[in-house]
Amino acid sequence: MFVPLSWLRDFAPFSIEGRRLGAVFDDLGMVVEDLRAVGEGLDGVVVARIVDIASIEGADKIRRVVVDAGGDAPVQVVCGAWNFAVGDLVPLAPVGTVLPGDFVITQRKMKGVVSDGMLCSASELGLGDDAAGILVLDPKSGPVGRALRDALGLESDVVYDLAIEANRPDAMCVAGVARDAAARLSLPFAIEEPPALSAHESVAACSVEVQAPDLCPRFTAMVLEGVTVTDSPDWVARRLTLAGMRPINSVVDASNYVMLELGQPTHPYDLEQLPGQGFTVRAARPGEKLETLDGVERVLGDGAFPDCLICDALGQPVGIAGIMGGSSSEISASTTKVVLEAANFTPMAIARTSKRIGLRSEASARFERGVDLEGIERAVRRFVEIVALTAPGLLTGPLNDERSPAAVSGPPIRLRTSRVNAVLGTALTDDEIRRYLAPIGFAAVPVAAGEHEVTVPSFRPDATREIDLVEEVARHHGYSNVTRTVPHSPAVGRLTPYQSARRFVREVLAGAGLSEAVCAQLVGPGDHARSGLAEDGIMAVDPLVREESVLRTSLLPGLLRAVAFNSDRRNGDLGMFEIGHVFSRPSDLDAVLPDERERLGIVLAGTGVAAVGQGAPGVVVACRRLADALRLASFELVASSAAGLHPGRTASVRVDGAAIGSVGEVDPEVSAAWGIEGRVGWGELDLTALLGAGRRSELAAPVSRYPSTDIDLAFVVADEVPAADVASTLEAVAGPTLERLELFDVYRGQGVPDGSRSLAYRLRLCALDHTLTEAEIAATRTAAVQAVAEAHKGRLRS
Repeated sequence: MFVPLSWLRDFAPFSIEGRRLGAVFDDLGMVVEDLRAVGEGLDGVVVARIVDIASIEGADKIRRVVVDAGGDAPVQVVCGAWNFAVGDLVPLAPVGTVLPGDFVITQRKMKGVVSDGMLCSASELGLGDDAAGILVLDPKSGPVGRALRDALGLESDVVYDLAIEANRPDAMCVAGVARDAAARLSLPFAIEEPPALSAHESVAACSVEVQAPDLCPRFTAMVLEGVTVTDSPDWVARRLTLAGMRPINSVVDASNYVMLELGQPTHPYDLEQLPGQGFTVRAARPGEKLETLDGVERVLGDGAFPDCLICDALGQPVGIAGIMGGSSSEISASTTKVVLEAANFTPMAIARTSKRIGLRSEASARFERGVDLEGIERAVRRFVEIVALTAPGLLTGPLNDERSPAAVSGPPIRLRTSRVNAVLGTALTDDEIRRYLAPIGFAAVPVAAGEHEVTVPSFRPDATREIDLVEEVARHHGYSNVTRTVPHSPAVGRLTPYQSARRFVREVLAGAGLSEAVCAQLVGPGDHARSGLAEDGIMAVDPLVREESVLRTSLLPGLLRAVAFNSDRRNGDLGMFEIGHVFSRPSDLDAVLPDERERLGIVLAGTGVAAVGQGAPGVVVACRRLADALRLASFELVASSAAGLHPGRTASVRVDGAAIGSVGEVDPEVSAAWGIEGRVGWGELDLTALLGAGRRSELAAPVSRYPSTDIDLAFVVADEVPAADVASTLEAVAGPTLERLELFDVYRGQGVPDGSRSLAYRLRLCALDHTLTEAEIAATRTAAVQAVAEAHKGRLRS
């Protein structure tokens, strides 16, 4: 926000040097992003009239311009701007002039034409940001040869570019900035009261109906007759220009001036173009359209939250509340009757609408923060006062004020001196706290020793809690005056047990040769269905892109997308894992947030994932390694089915008897839907349940000093018999002598009947107290063959 020093002096006698005042703003939290001196470096710049414009041979971007600058002879210059015509008054910087930025004007020759000066833009003169064309002056700025400084009534000034944070609505106007700085500098501050409104009996009232008080707590309207739409007074136009706004006409300029000065946006309408000569304030209907003042047609009422519209008395939209008016009733040169609207809108309603339709204005920037509920009448009176400067016969009607009963200031806030000092590390007294708060409008009444009841001013709707008052005290005490201390804590920061265990899982899987992936928590519409999952994810209300608009219910879509992305780039041998959150609809209908759980996903694809294994068997190996590393007391795989996985190659993972996830092979149809060739192994576990499972003792287990023996057994079993069930049978038969069991081969082909397959297992046997004899090994082998035959109708393959 641009704030001229001369405007600030209307409210307080600031005599401090410009940069020192800027340091005060910085210390108060209104950071000065830029400081610009205005009205300096214009010595020698004069008013000149365009006499002749001619093209230059061989040049299509510059022209020869002859001007009358009041001297004995015309002055010839070469200019690249095209926004002026013969007879216009423009600023001329003759040879030898030094413009702002120490830019010296010298005689130059371009395309063979001598240029004895320069016609200047507002940017080159330090009078604004417009560098697109020459500054065309008002015809009354003459006579030619007059110093530009005198023609524009310029005085030396300083313009501050302030960054105002969202919690400072009061500082979104010149008066608010002046109030804050005057309080810090102990200067008297006052806002001059505009003349009281006087309703003329010949001017009718404007009707107002507020149908959405939750969107518009207060709405006022007043008719003005005898309006003359002309140029604004020079001082109004000059201040608007310094504040970064382009002067338009006396009525629109008065509205913008009041907004910049007092922080209350207003909007003038041409009464003759307002059907019914009244207003209706309501929520937009779905698909309702309005062409705004910028000439763009906006579609309202299609968001998750209501948009507030200002309509005429017949219900037709004439403006988007708090953001921008419509083009149908804008002020024109022929306007003589104006109806002024000044209102208070719900901040979040304006913020949501502004963001959804992609339209932000100076008005919306203020309404989003919150404006002064009680400052509307003063803003209306100030508007009338400024418009009357160019319309001596101005008449005003009664002010129609529709106010919701709920539109009242909040209750006083209790402020404890002990709390202030505890937060800031200060030793402030009750008197000092009151002295800091009083100049900025907070009335602190003592109710007990060390305790105040503070009434918050209406222009500070952001201050609702005790900590907000503590912040105000801190700002005006000065952050630089708060002694720096190093906080001491008896507890040293450390990971929680769960965080440590989660980090350990990452280390185990990385050690197994897997790479960690981080996928987006939002997937695209259809990604769940393509992964074989139910398409019941929660849709984001306002996603950045449609391709990431659904909260994932599983880690499978994201990791399959990663596999497909790598496969397309000839990197098909992959082993990855991800630890992330998945979301589902809550079972409790009254719940505000979705059901959120942390999961572990493992995916293996291609060939040559040597550290783990290929496909589904490799995922099983990875899960068993993780279970061993975590010392799980119970870990078993039970044949089952799961969405998105192969119906005959899937197992449920159980710990402590409860299912915590699934492992298996991705259904070939799912792989094909993602464009992935070959088998893909998949495992997804509930990480919270996994890490919360029972553990074996951390004490060292005995290691046998005696040699082990391997037995390889290949069984022919029906395809519907899960390999995990055969493994469980072998584990039960071998008993405590079984040190390790591994499925090392699956075979279909010659020698194996159709509908069957060969499963080859390696059993490593070892005893703690002796070397196993051949008889003991043979007995275990015979028992294993017998058990598989009885339990699974399997036969030993020769």
